[in-house]
Amino acid sequence: VAAGGGGWVAGLTADLPALRRAGLTGALHAIAAGPPGVRRFVADAPGTGTVLLAAPAGVPLDPRFGVGSAAAHEAGGALPLAGDWPTLRRDVDTAADLAAAARLGLGPHTAALTAARAG
Repeated sequence: VAAGGGGWVAGLTADLPALRRAGLTGALHAIAAGPPGVRRFVADAPGTGTVLLAAPAGVPLDPRFGVGSAAAHEAGGALPLAGDWPTLRRDVDTAADLAAAARLGLGPHTAALTAARAG
């Protein structure tokens, strides 16, 4: 994890069209600041999925993305991070999710694609 070093590894979902640097940076700093030797994760906006999972050196990442992944990560000993990162938490699984992401502000490529499909 670039923010704190120390050999951390992180996995990030690819369906985050509103992601902004501040949200990701904030989460990475929170990951590096927690207790040593413990995986951490950021749940999606509904709180059931996972958008970011990180593990320190020597600890397997053990990803469980998908429905119920937040509960699965927590049951496996990972600590949830509770920061206010709406653009990081807003993954897109449905049309309603994409509309919510658009309200946060889409990146240029996704905005162009959605505009072209709407037009």
